Amino acid sequence: MPTVAQAARLITFKLSIFIIATLQLPPALSLTPCRTSCGSIAINYPFGIDDGCGAPQFRSMLNCSTDLFFLTPSGGYKVQHIDYDKKTMTIYDPAMSTCSILQPRHDFIMTEVQSVTIPPTPDTVFALLNCSIDSPVLNHYKNLCFDFSGHSCDELYGACNAFSVFHLLTNSSPPCCFTGYDTVKFMKMNILDCTHYTTVVNTDNLRGIGPLDWVYGIKLSFTVPKTGCEQCSRSGGTCGYDTETEVMTCLCSSSTNYTRECAGGSISACDRISRHSPWTFFHVAILLVLSLLLVIQ
Repeated sequence: MPTVAQAARLITFKLSIFIIATLQLPPALSLTPCRTSCGSIAINYPFGIDDGCGAPQFRSMLNCSTDLFFLTPSGGYKVQHIDYDKKTMTIYDPAMSTCSILQPRHDFIMTEVQSVTIPPTPDTVFALLNCSIDSPVLNHYKNLCFDFSGHSCDELYGACNAFSVFHLLTNSSPPCCFTGYDTVKFMKMNILDCTHYTTVVNTDNLRGIGPLDWVYGIKLSFTVPKTGCEQCSRSGGTCGYDTETEVMTCLCSSSTNYTRECAGGSISACDRISRHSPWTFFHVAILLVLSLLLVIQ
């Protein structure tokens, strides 16, 4: 029968083994929990289609079903292209009127955050059509209307089958207005008193090109937040954020997050262990050696 001293030595030895076995090492790097594409469109920082991925400023703005959609209070707009070099996103509203189809009137509405972080570009023009003579943009705010690249809004009535119906009904061209996003941001369509609108992108390059060949859609401009994402990416991680605090994190696997970069960078595996356990490998090694000496005595 073992003595009390021998039992104590045995317990100490087993306790050392237990501590070593329960210390959690960082798991091996695995695939990022963030999807990197939707259809043919790459999803890179600052965007994300999974919660906690990308930058928090763009949280819940994208939805990936069959296609990628940009979500606003006025609906979902199909994303046609994201240019990460020029920092632009081109979206299209399937319910918007164009040169070839006339759609019911509706507003384009963005949240306050979207209006700041990803607003329409200056070369995206909103064409307000079939306006009343009492429309604010034809009276007190007529300075908000302009021509672009040598084009006037009257051209749409003559060149587009969809809009020519307004000319046929009145035997003249109803008032219209080319304007910028700020106009429709602060004045809804019922206030503007125009029955329809369409949007045209890349208007700076349309001199001498007729409405039939214009590109209809909305081009948005975004900036990439300076949160140290490059450091995270270089370490093999994916930039994301804590879903509760929205603090930037470096996503290294489905279960491992770091503040700045993945293990192997300035935050090492030992750093992570020391945050989760008061024991270090150095202390446990000493304990193990001592217990072995006690056992063999």
